[in-house]
Amino acid sequence: MAPQHRRVRTRAMAVGAAAFVVSAALAAGPAAGAVRAEGSTPALPGPTEPAARAVPTPTVPTPDFSVPPIPAVPAVPAVPEVPVLHRPTPTAPTVPPQAGDVPAFGAFLASDERGVARMEELSRWLGGAELRVGHTYLPGNRWSDIEGDIRFLESWARWRNADEDRMFVLNVPMQERNEAGVSDEEVRRLLRRGAAGEFDHHFRALAERLVDLKVPDTIVVLGWEMNGVTYTHRCGPDPQAWKRYWNRIVTTMRAVPGQKFRFDFTPSRGRDAVPWTECYPGDDTVDIVGMDSYDQPSGMSFDEQVKEPYGLRAHVDFAKARGKPISYAEWGLFRNGDNPEYMRRMLAWMEEHRPLYNTVTDYCPHGVWQCDDNPESSRVYRDTLYGRTHDAGPGTGPDVTPAPSAPAGELPTENCSPLDLGRWVEYWLGGKLCVRFDWWSRSR
Repeated sequence: MAPQHRRVRTRAMAVGAAAFVVSAALAAGPAAGAVRAEGSTPALPGPTEPAARAVPTPTVPTPDFSVPPIPAVPAVPAVPEVPVLHRPTPTAPTVPPQAGDVPAFGAFLASDERGVARMEELSRWLGGAELRVGHTYLPGNRWSDIEGDIRFLESWARWRNADEDRMFVLNVPMQERNEAGVSDEEVRRLLRRGAAGEFDHHFRALAERLVDLKVPDTIVVLGWEMNGVTYTHRCGPDPQAWKRYWNRIVTTMRAVPGQKFRFDFTPSRGRDAVPWTECYPGDDTVDIVGMDSYDQPSGMSFDEQVKEPYGLRAHVDFAKARGKPISYAEWGLFRNGDNPEYMRRMLAWMEEHRPLYNTVTDYCPHGVWQCDDNPESSRVYRDTLYGRTHDAGPGTGPDVTPAPSAPAGELPTENCSPLDLGRWVEYWLGGKLCVRFDWWSRSR
């Protein structure tokens, strides 16, 4: 679900409003009223709300968006089709994590510069834990978006290059109008045009942009959740064309001098509209076998999520048979609400199976830091990852026992009466303001 972003008040306005309220509170006493900041802005790119699964692939009626013909470009040699069920081709062995290494983790916090800034804030909330993974999404409205003509990529590139141990994960749509409800018939035509090389130049431009930004080792989550029905880059209308198209994109981007990209094939957990194994494009063009895995559907236990067809166990076994690392680019709470058991089990699952990286989707209803709706799951997440660094796992990191604290975004309330300024004013202030009960004695 693309997060709903509120209109950003300036920090000066927020602090001014807060100062006014504090003055009013001191003058009027306990009956002083609350101030709320309201408003909204257009949604920025980000994960789309996971849809209910196990439904037939529908044909979605939409207006006819005509696409002007794109000039032909020199064709990239076709990559041979790789059957879905086959004996894996020889690959370099996956290097297991060294003893003491902690699997890289991070969170999706916002697509733009705010997401970059919040990485440091989340790290502080986790007791200085080392967030090694930055994750964002390219919008899929126009081809210029997919070519990387987006200013916030520069901020993420600076974040990644500030520490050689960091990873930058970028979700890349395979089609423009990617969330426009395009019909299956048109998706089929677009996939075949892509498989014929008609869109190669857009992905060449993206690869050149990432190399120019000095992030040539970006992990590209290409055409994510292709086994569902949400995106125009979905696989279901023509799996064979989808695989040929994926292979062309990877071949095109790998041909750009200086690149070191890794390509992450990331379906959603379970069967969804089509089995994700039918979309797998082959070992030669897939570097990582990922999975987006949310706590859904309603009533499904974690054990069932592991054992279901095309579920967590099938994902791990599929990757292992091909010598590929796994990842969880999107995961979090969903249809079962604040579910600390899911949080505990999912973290333990990743501790056992050592994905190359994971990033929790941190906004409501999925998140644990920017969402107040999941306090019990938030506590599990924080207690588990508190103080982790690259070389320090459970029980070995600094200050691994979290100090008692208020939930994220709040200040301790001992001897203090908090003021309700509204969550968006509080966000820009860095927390709640409160009036201490003993302020008069401290002034003496």
